[in-house]
Amino acid sequence: MRPDPSQVAWHRLVNAAQMLLIVAGLVVVLAIPAWFLAGGAGVAWVIFLVALTAWLSGNIPSRLVLARTGASPLQRGHAPGLYALVDRLYRSAGLGLETAVYYVPTGRLNAFAVGTARDGGIAVTDGLVRRLTARQLAGVLAHEVSHLAHNDTRVMSMAAAMTQMTVFSATLVQFLLLVSLPWLLATGTPVPLLLLLVVAVAPTLSTLLQLALSRNREFTADLEAAALTGDPEGLASALEVLERHNGSWLRSIFGREPMPMPWLQTHPPTAERIGRLLLLARRSGSRRGGFTDEQAGSDLLSIERPEGTPRWFIFGPWH
Repeated sequence: MRPDPSQVAWHRLVNAAQMLLIVAGLVVVLAIPAWFLAGGAGVAWVIFLVALTAWLSGNIPSRLVLARTGASPLQRGHAPGLYALVDRLYRSAGLGLETAVYYVPTGRLNAFAVGTARDGGIAVTDGLVRRLTARQLAGVLAHEVSHLAHNDTRVMSMAAAMTQMTVFSATLVQFLLLVSLPWLLATGTPVPLLLLLVVAVAPTLSTLLQLALSRNREFTADLEAAALTGDPEGLASALEVLERHNGSWLRSIFGREPMPMPWLQTHPPTAERIGRLLLLARRSGSRRGGFTDEQAGSDLLSIERPEGTPRWFIFGPWH
């Protein structure tokens, strides 16, 4: 049984409202130093530069970006079941682009999407495919397909550009104030301490808002993945496996779990993501959706290693 459409619609509305508020906050924070630099013209220029950056980043071919990560194209003949699953998810998400799956030969559990709804691809690691069940893998892949369908790469590129512009503008304002400080003191002009304070905190506020936007897109991708597969519990189960695996990896480096600081992370706490998915499943009476282990096919987990790929690769935690 699929999640209740009314519940999904409500969560979509809440997530969209949060995203709009965060983006509005990024615009306001960016406008502060730009206004002090050149007034309305300064604000217009930085907004133009942000839009240009987002457009350029969204038009970089996904194959070039994936090649830099060490991912190799995975042919249909190497993983027919995996391709069949991704094809199905593409159709459910309304994506008309050609399915492109990439393979990263590492034991890490990871998957990531690159590009937009016009030109995108999904990469999976060897460890992810071999450690997850087909049901769990369907949830993870649906999450990445959602990122493609909603052009999250372009959204986050825009947010990153806004943060960089804010840092640059704030630094320039502080430099100009510092240079003019002797003149202000000589003429008895009051030093604009409030201006200095506002400009000084602008980069930090922009960074925090950018991270909040990233967490918002992750929550939205989880919701859309549950809607695509009709199986919130499948993704929740996958998140549990990934949390256990990545947690043990972090403990091996730090000797203990790092202290959680959600506001400084690009992804929400895994426990919160799992809780939301299970709540959605309970409210809708959802159990197993259309992407169960049996329906996915036993050959889903069988992948031939593409020739010419390296046998090692280090990659970060799952997106």
